[in-house]
Amino acid sequence: PVPGVLSEVLVDRGEVIRKNQLLAKLDSRAQQAAVELGRARVEFAKRRIARNAELVKDGLVSQQTSDELETELLLAELELKERRVQVALRDIVSPIAGVVVERVRSPGDFVQETEILRLAQIDPLNVEVIVPVATFGSIQTGTKATVKPRAPVGGVYDAKVTVIDKVIDAASNTFRVRLEIPNGDLTIPAGLRCTIELEFDRPLAMQQTE
Repeated sequence: PVPGVLSEVLVDRGEVIRKNQLLAKLDSRAQQAAVELGRARVEFAKRRIARNAELVKDGLVSQQTSDELETELLLAELELKERRVQVALRDIVSPIAGVVVERVRSPGDFVQETEILRLAQIDPLNVEVIVPVATFGSIQTGTKATVKPRAPVGGVYDAKVTVIDKVIDAASNTFRVRLEIPNGDLTIPAGLRCTIELEFDRPLAMQQTE
C-alpha cells in the first residue's frame, strides 16, 4: 500500500509459506525514527501530568490547564499509533497459505504498486473440468467426484463440486465445473492434467434422435 525501497525479501521460489507470514520489508528507517519521536512526546506528556498531579489536587492548577495536559497526552498517543501503523505498512505479509511461484524483485529495488512475489494457494486445489451439456442438471454443488492425476503423481483423491457454470458453450456443447480437493500436506502439485469420475446426483438427461 506504500511505495519504497525493498530492504529485505525473506522467501524464494518454491518455499512453502503460511498466511500472514512476513515475506518482505521496505526500508523503514525514517518511519522508525518518527515512532521514536512520537514515543518521546508521549513520555514527556505523561511526566507533565505527573508533575502537575499534586498541584491539581491542591487546586493550584486550573481545570482548564489540567484538561489541556490530558488532551496533549491523548493527541501524542494517537500520533504515535499512526506512526506505528506507517511502519507496519512497510512489512509485506502473505494473504494466503501456499507456495512462492516466482520472486520478481530483490533488495534495493524501488517498488510502487509493483509485483514483488507471485504466490499460489494450493490448499485446497481447484480442478477445472469441461463436461458435456447432457450432464447439465445432473451435477449439483457438493456432488462427489474422484480425481486421478496423471503420472508421475498418480493416486486417487476425493473431491467435491464447488462451482457450476450457468452458461453453456454453444460451439462445443459443454459447460465448466470446478472441483475442490483438500491438500493440507501440499503433496499434490498444481497444474496437473487428471481424469475425473463424477457421482451424478440423478440420471443423465438423454437426447432423442430421429
